[in-house]
Amino acid sequence: MLYTLVALVVVIVAAFIAFRALKILWLSSWFMGWVKGMFGLSLLALGAAVGVVAYDIYSYKQILVGQPVATINFETIDDQYFDAVVVDANGKQQRFSLYGDQWQLDARIIKWQGYFSGFDIKPAYRLDRLSGRYYDLHKETTEKRSNFSIVKSPLQLDVWRLVHEYAEWFSVLDANYGTARYLPMKHGALYEISLTNIGLNVRPLNDVASNAMSEWK
Repeated sequence: MLYTLVALVVVIVAAFIAFRALKILWLSSWFMGWVKGMFGLSLLALGAAVGVVAYDIYSYKQILVGQPVATINFETIDDQYFDAVVVDANGKQQRFSLYGDQWQLDARIIKWQGYFSGFDIKPAYRLDRLSGRYYDLHKETTEKRSNFSIVKSPLQLDVWRLVHEYAEWFSVLDANYGTARYLPMKHGALYEISLTNIGLNVRPLNDVASNAMSEWK
């Protein structure tokens, strides 16, 4: 009982000291200026973060089923080493160097579900990764691999990853990968990539690509 009373007295003294300190700080103009400055900086940082998130969302496009979203063509650099040129639907061109015999393209897809699925809102997509692999299992596990991001989220503020990893927070959204099957890389081969609601569809655009696909079947 004695120790409880002593502790209570100490708490009262501590509270009184804290109250007096806060009162002095509150009446000090520099303290109010510091509070306002920190609040302003916090709002500025929040505004910048929201702007970056908006830019990340802007990088996603609405899926138009059956419409091409990119083309990819290959040129041989060396044995099992290819120069891949990806051109998206807006005409933006990117060049990657891939090791291996086959290539694969991944896209991120965001769908509306639950109540919002009834509004016929089309899913959104963003081209994500381009990778190469060796047909030979030993080389696949021992040789140099290649894996590239086509579009990167600025400052690591990744909306898709947030929705994907914390699905319970975003019950109206579904974030998943759409992936094309591995297809052969060959000098001069040209492919067209289109999206469906569930993934990627690839078709050859020239005889080189058609023959390459036939050889791998």
